[in-house]
Amino acid sequence: MYNKILVPTDGSEHAVRAEEEAIYIAEKTGAELIGLSTVENNFVNGLPLNDEVYELNNLLKENTKNNVDKFEELVHEKASSVSVRSIIKEGTPANAILETAEEEDVDLIIIGSSGKSGFDRFLMGSVADKVSKSAKCSVLVVH
Repeated sequence: MYNKILVPTDGSEHAVRAEEEAIYIAEKTGAELIGLSTVENNFVNGLPLNDEVYELNNLLKENTKNNVDKFEELVHEKASSVSVRSIIKEGTPANAILETAEEEDVDLIIIGSSGKSGFDRFLMGSVADKVSKSAKCSVLVVH
């Protein structure tokens, strides 16, 4: 039924719920899980390159790596038999998700309905909406 499931994560509560749903489905179907986190540094790109901007970019990358590391730990903790790997991309989340889904030929994307808080929540909701409307595979949006 499912061979590859893409699980975008930003570490938010909704993303963790999506991760747990993905683990459950992967256990039942034998699918491989692919965690994806995106370094969204669009606002950094227009700034003059200096130590502060460089440090901010490194912090964004570190946070992104922590998101996928936590996802892999959760998979190993809840379902050690499930195959998992992670990808980190730079760019806008929706585009990164859609590109990765095609590149990896995934059967299903499982995504949280909203991001961390405030404006992030609005953005992630937009991400889930864009992904669900544009993906060529099935999309499960988890609340």
